[in-house]
Amino acid sequence: MQNKLNSFYTLFFKFLLFSLLLVVPNKIAMADAARPWQVGFQDPATPIMEGIIHFNNQLMFLMIVISCFVMWMLYRAVLLFDARSDSALQAESFSHSTLLEVVWTVSPALILMLIGLPSFALLYSMDEIVDPSITLKVVGHQWYWSYEYSDYVTQLSESTDEALKEVKSINFDSYLIPEEDLEIPQPYGTAGKVGKVFRLLEVDNRVVLPVNTHIRVLVTGADVLHSWAVPSLGVKVDSCPGRLNQVHLFIKREGVFYGQCSEICGVNHGFMPIVVQCVGLEDYVSWIGKRLS
Repeated sequence: MQNKLNSFYTLFFKFLLFSLLLVVPNKIAMADAARPWQVGFQDPATPIMEGIIHFNNQLMFLMIVISCFVMWMLYRAVLLFDARSDSALQAESFSHSTLLEVVWTVSPALILMLIGLPSFALLYSMDEIVDPSITLKVVGHQWYWSYEYSDYVTQLSESTDEALKEVKSINFDSYLIPEEDLEIPQPYGTAGKVGKVFRLLEVDNRVVLPVNTHIRVLVTGADVLHSWAVPSLGVKVDSCPGRLNQVHLFIKREGVFYGQCSEICGVNHGFMPIVVQCVGLEDYVSWIGKRLS
């Protein structure tokens, strides 16, 4: 009987494993945009966002440990000192305890130090600016974004004279695509219907950036306060009129990353999406060449 049960369990687990191999896709799908009923973070694409997620996980573990300890203490106090119970303990009456006061003062201080050290390291790493290879300027308007790439020089002739070189910049505006224009091709629709994807997140002109490259992003505003935020990149920087803020990016993988304006800026605040498309260096150089020409 035991041998039959073992054979049955073996076949069952083999069938379960085979079913999982059929269901689970070969490639992992990254969540680079918000999804319905999302609770956690989006998948990270920069070292900063990875550090934020790791720090959050450490804090959650610490909070669960502290909560369990406090709840256990409350449960024990209610259970042991229940006046309705015949076997209830009698609480001692005292006005002060030096040892207890030292413990409940030093313990929170040590916990805060334990939290503070990695948080300071993460904050300083977020403010660190490595010598950038690319500078992207972002300007917030009511209610769209303007982008400028200004690192490129076009040589007008074969001469080495500096006067024969022209500095060219790539400028474009990025607007929300209306829902009625947001369609995907017929073959990719559901049940033969034309579908709609990423409502209120798609734009007509995406920001294109290369992978594994140090990028400096300069952010300012033209009218009111805005906030340039892309969760997967770990970026959220205010766009202030008359002030130039900067942030550093180092994107580790290719993909399309979605964000939105995160500062209330007027009636169309919810209609200022941000789309960053990260590509390989060769594709980025090709895109720059097409834009400059």
